[in-house]
Amino acid sequence: MSRRHARPLLPLLRRHLHRSATVHRSPAPAPPDGIPSSSSAPPDPAAARWPSSWSPAAPPLHSFAASHLREAVSPIAAAILALPGVDPDPLPALVEHNFPTLLAVSPLASLELLSLLRPNPQLGLAVFSSRRTLSPPATLPEFVLAISLAGRARDPAAAARLFAEASTAYCPDQALYNALMSSYMHSGLADRCIEAFHTLERDPRCGPPNADSYNILIALFGRSLLVDHMEATLLSLDASGHPRTIGTYNAIIAGYLTAWMWEKMESVFDEMVSGHVAPDKTTYLLMLRGYAHAGMIYKMELAYERARQHVGQVDMVHIRAMICAYCKFKHVDRIQKIEELLQKLGPDDYRPWLAVLLIRAYAQEGLVERMEQWIAEALERNTIVTTVQVMRSIITSYFQCDAVDKLAHFIRQAEEAGWKLCRSLYHCKMVMYGKQHRLPEMHGVLDEMEFFRFDRTKKTFWIMYKAYVNSGRMAEANTILCMMGKHGFGFPRGGTGADVEEASDGIGGGDVSGVRDSPVLGVDSSEVAAPYLRQCGRSQRQRRWRLVEGEVMGMALTWAAGKTALTAPNQIGSRGACMDGGRLSYFFR
Repeated sequence: MSRRHARPLLPLLRRHLHRSATVHRSPAPAPPDGIPSSSSAPPDPAAARWPSSWSPAAPPLHSFAASHLREAVSPIAAAILALPGVDPDPLPALVEHNFPTLLAVSPLASLELLSLLRPNPQLGLAVFSSRRTLSPPATLPEFVLAISLAGRARDPAAAARLFAEASTAYCPDQALYNALMSSYMHSGLADRCIEAFHTLERDPRCGPPNADSYNILIALFGRSLLVDHMEATLLSLDASGHPRTIGTYNAIIAGYLTAWMWEKMESVFDEMVSGHVAPDKTTYLLMLRGYAHAGMIYKMELAYERARQHVGQVDMVHIRAMICAYCKFKHVDRIQKIEELLQKLGPDDYRPWLAVLLIRAYAQEGLVERMEQWIAEALERNTIVTTVQVMRSIITSYFQCDAVDKLAHFIRQAEEAGWKLCRSLYHCKMVMYGKQHRLPEMHGVLDEMEFFRFDRTKKTFWIMYKAYVNSGRMAEANTILCMMGKHGFGFPRGGTGADVEEASDGIGGGDVSGVRDSPVLGVDSSEVAAPYLRQCGRSQRQRRWRLVEGEVMGMALTWAAGKTALTAPNQIGSRGACMDGGRLSYFFR
């Protein structure tokens, strides 16, 4: 606010302040748009410096004067919030906008200004320090508000220092203790908060703890997941004779929400409604967030409608909670509802965890284009996926669309970005290359697996075997079977895919009884292996069966295929002979 706009308001404020002081002779409650105070400051020796139209014992401002006071202070708060730098000095801005003159007219201007600076508590504390250099002196409600700002700034030392100064200058009241307790609660200092509560109980200068004091303790225990202590404090509140307020119910609901106790959360809400305590916007938003975390989609949508009726516009925190619920729990038309909620988010509302959930949700629904858009967004913002479940959802979506080139491109991006890699990524790419008979590229996947230190498993060999069988290249397929036996993975009873899958679970586990006759091999491998097993000690049979199985495989494949590549079992060494021009020598390692 410039000087030109500030001056016309000052005569108006003086006129209405004088009218309030002369007309209202009896104490009156604070107006709804005023700032109430539960205490009044004692007479100040420097009261002669104050304007004659206002005193600490004067009645509150008229609503018309209070609204004009807020209108005069709002530009000052906007100018202070716009100051550049990390720790700016607000005093020049205060002087420039005639704040000392406005403060001399009404000391309530300081309360209005500090209230508007809640979004930036550090700056609010700096304004309060500058305000203390002006006249008249800071009142007790101003100290209360400054202590609450220190709590929001996570500065318990400043809160304790302000509390000590206020206790020295004024007689402390419950509001001052509550502000200190709230500061300790926001800073996570549970012991100091409880100690301040006990000090309030012992302090003879002010009354016993009020409902707000108990509410702060309830909120403290709820944040700490101390549900038993929270419920015990609620019983103490009932025993003290203070009625439960809306703050009490909100603190209890928030505690049960933090502890994920959904049934008790709902029961407290029903008790509040039946007890003729009207829920406020905080209550509806708490219930909305609780239903979202619990996955109760229908109740969440009802709470969202109630919150919109009472709040008008739901904040982004709860919008993200609803999107998270739709992503985690399948629901009818959830993609359409997700899209509607995403339109409410701005460019600054991006969250890495939300992007990962959206990627998985679109992958589960088979929406590849939307999934790729969020993958590109996550890569651009350096978001790293660390869960295997999300990666498997992505490759499943590509597999269902038979988009092997897109899958290969995604895997390269994931490798470069440091995303969580798993063997399933490469197995899926091998399967899709095999289905399209792109065998050289399928072999290249093995190099990628070795580079990222993924060992070849039984499934790796099965994928290669099926790819060669489907391509009609039985010689290479038989060599794959040989290498499976060499590595101790067993060999199938039949050559078809169904027989291979069924045999892959029961063969190769070290048990001789697990070996069956193989139509592919054309030999009973148990009979071939029997002479060798008789030469081994009884204690060595299971230990050496895997090697024997590989040797039997080699002999049987040589006899069945009539090839000269594997002329004897002992040729299956660190690098065996190759078939088909050395293509399969890669496996003999």
